[in-house]
Amino acid sequence: MPTMADVARHAGVSVATVSHVLNDTRPVLPHTRQAVLDAIEVLGYTPNTLARSLVTARTRSIGLAVSAISNPYFTEILQGVEASALEHGYGLLIADPHDDPEHERTVVQLLHERRVDGMIVAPSAEPGALLAYLSRHRVPAVLLDRTVDMPGGAPAEVGDAPRFDQVCAENAEPMSRLVTHLAERGHRRIALVAGLPGLSTTAERIAGYRLGLASAGLPYDERLLAHGDSAAEGAERATAGLLSLAVPPTALVTGNNAMTIGALRALRDRGLSVPGDLALCCFDDFAWADLFSPRLTAIAQPSREMGAEAVRVLLERLAAPRRPARTVRLPCTFVHRTSCGCPEERPEEGDRP
Repeated sequence: MPTMADVARHAGVSVATVSHVLNDTRPVLPHTRQAVLDAIEVLGYTPNTLARSLVTARTRSIGLAVSAISNPYFTEILQGVEASALEHGYGLLIADPHDDPEHERTVVQLLHERRVDGMIVAPSAEPGALLAYLSRHRVPAVLLDRTVDMPGGAPAEVGDAPRFDQVCAENAEPMSRLVTHLAERGHRRIALVAGLPGLSTTAERIAGYRLGLASAGLPYDERLLAHGDSAAEGAERATAGLLSLAVPPTALVTGNNAMTIGALRALRDRGLSVPGDLALCCFDDFAWADLFSPRLTAIAQPSREMGAEAVRVLLERLAAPRRPARTVRLPCTFVHRTSCGCPEERPEEGDRP
């Protein structure tokens, strides 16, 4: 196996110069740098990552802690994080906190002990222990998808309370659009199966639901809001409860993709059809949403873009630790299909194959 000394001999430079090229610890003339890189390529030299980390105090690794990695939404986020990390020369260590605050704190500590350069975390509904750990140890971190309240534009650190960058999708306006769309279809009893209480995504989507009702001139009825706890099983129970009301809803909005599955199960068990008996719209699009009959009208989140943006923001934080913390929100897309009761959109004559 070739060594750093072999690279130095082949490039006609000192071992120290090779080290500076590999670790970016000192400026090197462009032609010298290229000679070293060419020698590395010809010899097939593989740097000793552990040794490099001792020199630079960096491991070029990122810790990612997100729950329900099996969920297609978080899987796509993971793919965005991984692709962007690799593009910038970073490896990825992944942990699943299972939306449990105590386990969340444990896995974040384990990632920290692996000396990751920074972390990307989708916080649980009770993130106090997580944030306290990250703050105490000054861990560069980006909160992903789910946010926590922080002063806008605050410095990265204020006294003993670091502020964290956040990357998420818009939630309120897209949810409002689903509700107003159903109202435009003539629905007056529109129900929401919301996510786990305590999550920022749940609160923001409920706010969007109420905003959509108000925009359509419809009253808010607390009986039409049920929590499915962000899971299929919870949504199945919540939907069953809504359907058991003396005056059940004529339209339903689900707060994420897993809860859409639960709602569909509840409707199937009662022999109800969509949109004949109940119109349905969902927050979160997924690869097979247009394979259902009818095809699901949905809000598509920019999941891969969110993952890539989180990496970019984290790397900016590593490069400038004192810059102001910020929250980046990415827009969602309204995907109009037929589960809302609209007819199938047929292509224009010129668009047909």
